[in-house]
Amino acid sequence: MTVLITGGAGYIGAHVLAALEARGDTAVVVDDLTTGTPEKVGATPHFNFDISTTGAADALADIMQALEVTSVIHFAAKKQVGESVARPAWYYQQNMGGLANVLEAMQRADVKSLVFSSSAAVYGLGTGSDEPIREDDVKNPINPYGQTKLAGEWLVQAAAKAAGISAVSLRYFNVAGAGSDELADRFALNLVPMIFEKLAEGKSPLVFGDDYPTPDGTCVRDYVHVVDLADAHLAVLDAIAAGEPVSAEYNVGRGEGYSVFDVLDAVRRASGQQFEADVAPRRPGDPALLVADASRIKDELGWTARYSLDDMVTSAWSGFERNGAPVKA
Repeated sequence: MTVLITGGAGYIGAHVLAALEARGDTAVVVDDLTTGTPEKVGATPHFNFDISTTGAADALADIMQALEVTSVIHFAAKKQVGESVARPAWYYQQNMGGLANVLEAMQRADVKSLVFSSSAAVYGLGTGSDEPIREDDVKNPINPYGQTKLAGEWLVQAAAKAAGISAVSLRYFNVAGAGSDELADRFALNLVPMIFEKLAEGKSPLVFGDDYPTPDGTCVRDYVHVVDLADAHLAVLDAIAAGEPVSAEYNVGRGEGYSVFDVLDAVRRASGQQFEADVAPRRPGDPALLVADASRIKDELGWTARYSLDDMVTSAWSGFERNGAPVKA
């Protein structure tokens, strides 16, 4: 198959690109390089432009037709929650406009397979229970970023119905780790690189709240290794290519919860450093617990996470030691 990856020069996209090429598939990347880096793309054909702009659908369709693209994986989007709160209209324009252009281009070029990068942010504060979140639980995103992901899922399914596209949205939980040092996450947007950033500055990592109704008082989240996440994308593509039935949405996580203190302990083990964390007040909108029920993707596609939290943090630390401190968001 030939796969077009939007956002393929970014953290997750580059891992999917590496997984596709490792098994002999052909790929092409479109990325505006605002957060991606060309080094992660290497010799893969790539085009650098903003897919949310007027005329981008024409350019995308031309690429799809010229390179005989058979599938699309759509990552390219803005993802900073705080920024989305400050600039909601721009987030909608970027995330929804880019997706609309991809879908329009697919219809013109007659590309029939799509994997959409969604997020656990569609669940907002979760269900309020201790049970893992299922795909059919209530969706109530609490910020513009999450709203664009849920609206994106709706748009994907509407366009898929209109154009006969087999489309799947993958709802990622917290992604961590690295498949190689070169592909490690370089931006301090997620918990693990944020901890590394503080250590590089000689400061104590911050824990936002230690009074939640969880075993150790800190927030509990589901973490998934980026290599496992890449494999989930390939599992979807393969099922679609084989004509197998697929669901419209899948959660992607380990199905296990780890607290902030658990993650800090994993960093201590990976780094060999002993450090203390400073406790700050809770952040508004942080639910106590968000853990995936990943049984649907296991039962239907045979995918299950292989790597542990220690695997994630150890591989991420190796990348940090090679690349230096994460880039400030």
